[in-house]
This record gives sequence, structure tokens and C-alpha cells, in this order.
Amino acid sequence: MPSSNYQTFYKKAIQEKRGYVTKEGDWAAVPLIGSRKFAIIHNGEQVHISKNFDFAKSYILKEKKKTK
Repeated sequence: MPSSNYQTFYKKAIQEKRGYVTKEGDWAAVPLIGSRKFAIIHNGEQVHISKNFDFAKSYILKEKKKTK
């Protein structure tokens, strides 16, 4: 089975800072309705809330490095 690149599928949302997903799809930043905050999802579970897109992406990249 070929591997999927989730960032390709969500390219427009990532460019417009409306959401973020890692290439493998195990981490995501999902916007909270009526807020600038983003919920951080890892393997289907909410693990953190960030105050904006930039902090959310930074959190994901930092946590992703820890698991390598």
C-alpha cells in the first residue's frame, strides 16, 4: 500500500493557517470554533490547546522530535 502524504491533501488549509497535519497524519492542529485557538490532536486524542496557529505548529514539531 503506498504511503499517503496528508500535507498534500490539506495544502490549502496549511497555507492559509486554518489547520495543520503532519505528513504521516498522526499529529494535527484543528481550529476551535469562535476562537483563534487550536486543539492539538495526536493519534485521535486531544493532547493540548495552543493559542494560535504558529504556536500549534511549533508544539507539534517539538513533540514530534521527542518521539524520534
